[in-house]
Amino acid sequence: MQLTRVCVAGATGWTGSQIVKAILESTEFQLTGAIARKSAGHDVGAALGIGEAGIAISATLEEALTQPADVLVDYTGPGSVKHRIVESLKRGVRVVVGTSGLTASDYDDIDRVARQQNLGVIAAGNFSVTAALAKHFALFAARHVPSWEIIDYADANKIDAPSGTARELAEELASVAQCDLAVPIGQTHGVKEARGATIGGTQVHSLRLPGYVISFESIFGLPDERLTIRHDAGASAKPYVGGTLMAAKRVMEVTGLVRGLDRLLFG
Repeated sequence: MQLTRVCVAGATGWTGSQIVKAILESTEFQLTGAIARKSAGHDVGAALGIGEAGIAISATLEEALTQPADVLVDYTGPGSVKHRIVESLKRGVRVVVGTSGLTASDYDDIDRVARQQNLGVIAAGNFSVTAALAKHFALFAARHVPSWEIIDYADANKIDAPSGTARELAEELASVAQCDLAVPIGQTHGVKEARGATIGGTQVHSLRLPGYVISFESIFGLPDERLTIRHDAGASAKPYVGGTLMAAKRVMEVTGLVRGLDRLLFG
């Protein structure tokens, strides 16, 4: 069986390190490169405390891709991810994106480049299976309940708001139905920003406090009743590993951008 060759950007980070460990233990994937600027030059296995892996950490994408790769898995930061995706595609490498902070416009640009290169990109704000289920249920609920809002929770140090999960959900809800606001935001009396950010017609509220990991709620309301669909992540990045590796396999079969793990699970 031919192994899928993978380069991981953010290889020593919270999620990236778990992805690297899973690839090194896998019989389906081969780790060919690892990117982590602060740890450049060190063996990735040694850096993660699991013993020598024979793969030196690179500081740049260009250096990492001197060893051929089929897929780049990116868990880095919003400031550099788009450039790295585009450069990977131009080098003939497919991409799986777990990094948050990209906008709908960014994804349009990425989809265009991917189609020009006849390659695939799979991006998700959250590669957890249960988070994908929560998104899927929310999109179904929006067909039947006309009013909703989203709250996303994260640690105080998370720099992007809303989370990639909440942004992805809000933008896809717009493709299902238009949220009905009893009072338009522009007519709010007081501080309009207290009503949150409007993304795809949905009000999104981002809470950033110590003690939170990653959670989101889709809250739907009808007269005298309400529905809350909530996902809570634990303290470990392990829930994201399976979905990411599923995407790394499936990205070999797609052209253009596929956004959301739920698309892989449910079509």
